[in-house]
Amino acid sequence: MRLLTKRHLRLDVSSWASSRVVAGVLASVAALGAANAAESAGAARAASMADAAGATHGACQPVWPRWAQFKHDFVAPDGRVIDVGSADERTVSEGQSYALFFALVADDREAFDTILHWTENNLAQGDLTAHLPAWLWGHAKDGRWAVLDANSASDADLWIAYALLEAGRLWHERSYTARGTVLAKRVLDEETAALPGLGLTLLPGPVGFHPAPNTWRLNPSYMPLQVIRGIGARMTDDARWPRLAASAAKVLRETAPRGFAPDWVLYRSGRGFTSGPEAPAQGSYDAIRVYLWAGMLDSQADGAADLVAHFSPFAQYVATHGAPPEKIDTATAAPGDHLGNAGFSAAAVPFLTAHGQSALTDAQAARVDTLDAQHAPGYYTSVLTLFGLGWRDGRYRFAPDGTLDVRWSGPCGAGAR
Repeated sequence: MRLLTKRHLRLDVSSWASSRVVAGVLASVAALGAANAAESAGAARAASMADAAGATHGACQPVWPRWAQFKHDFVAPDGRVIDVGSADERTVSEGQSYALFFALVADDREAFDTILHWTENNLAQGDLTAHLPAWLWGHAKDGRWAVLDANSASDADLWIAYALLEAGRLWHERSYTARGTVLAKRVLDEETAALPGLGLTLLPGPVGFHPAPNTWRLNPSYMPLQVIRGIGARMTDDARWPRLAASAAKVLRETAPRGFAPDWVLYRSGRGFTSGPEAPAQGSYDAIRVYLWAGMLDSQADGAADLVAHFSPFAQYVATHGAPPEKIDTATAAPGDHLGNAGFSAAAVPFLTAHGQSALTDAQAARVDTLDAQHAPGYYTSVLTLFGLGWRDGRYRFAPDGTLDVRWSGPCGAGAR
C-alpha cells in the first residue's frame, strides 16, 4: 500500500515494444482523425500565445533555458529523472511524466524519446501498452537498482498518456498516439472506481486506496481537469472521460470548503468528504498543484471561472502575506509557521493571473528569481517553476477542451527558430 506522496521523485520511459499491440491499436488511432482535425484551430490559438504572454516576455525565444537547466541538474543521459537531493537518488513516475511534458513543450524530441525509452523499459516492464508504470524505482536493499514499488500512480499515468497523445498530434507520430491511447484506456480500466454519489472517480493508484468497503482515499492534485479533458478530446469514442472530468471538478470544489485544497482526503459513501489519520485536513506540497492546474485552465473552459473564484482565499492569502503558505489547515484556514518556497510562488503565478492580479503575479515571479539566486532549487521546486513560469512566458497554453497549444507550433515554430 503506497501512502507516500511523490513530490520529490523522478521517472523516465522506454521504446515502443509490442508490435502485436500496436497493430490492434492503429485502427482506433485512425478514429482520432476527427479530433485531430481541430489541429488547424489549435494552430490559430498558438499564434496568439505570444500576445497572451505579454510584451514583457519575448515573442519568440529559441531555447527554454529553464528546461535546459532542469535536464542538466536532474535528467541522466539515459533519460532517468533523478531526485538528486534524496538519500537514495530515487526516481518516480511523476518526474518522468512531467519531463515528457516539458520536452514536448520545448520541442525537444531527442529528450522526449530518451525519457520515454527509460520509462518504458524500467517502469513498465518494456511495454507501456501492457503495464502501467511502477511509481517508484531506486536502490534496493540487495544493492540492485530496480522497481521498489510496483503500484502505479494515476497522475503520472495521465500525464504520460496526455504527453504521448499530444506528441503524436504535434510531431505527427502515430506510434506515440497508439501508446497514449492504450495507456489512457488502462487508466480508466485500472485506476478509477464508481463512488456512490460521486460517479466515476480517479483513484491515486490501483492498490491501497480503498481501505474500507465504504471509504476511498483521494488526492485532488492528481486530477488536472485540462489533462483529463484533453485526453477525452482525443478519445471521443469513450464516454467515461467526460464522467471522470465531472467527478474531478466536484472533488476539487467540495474538498476545499474554505478555499484551500488538501493534499489527501477521504470519501465515505453517505458522508461525503472527510479527513482522517491517512488524510489530515492539510494542504501543502501536493495541494499547491491544485491552484496551478486551476490557474492554467483556459478562461473559456467549462467551470474555469467558478473554480478560480472558489479558490480566491488562496489569492487573498498571497496578497496579505506575500507568498503562499507552506502548510495550511484546510478545515480552519489556519496557516502553518512558514511560507512556501520558490516553487510555491511559481505555482501561484497562473492562478493569480487568472484571478486578475497582475501586480501580485509579477511579485511572485520575482520572488522565484530571488530565492533561486540564493539557493539552487531542488527537483520539485524546479518542476513547479517550469510549469508556472513556462506558462507565464507563453511557451504553452491549454485550449478550452484541454488540448495543448505550444509556441513552436505557431509563428515561433521550427522554421522561425
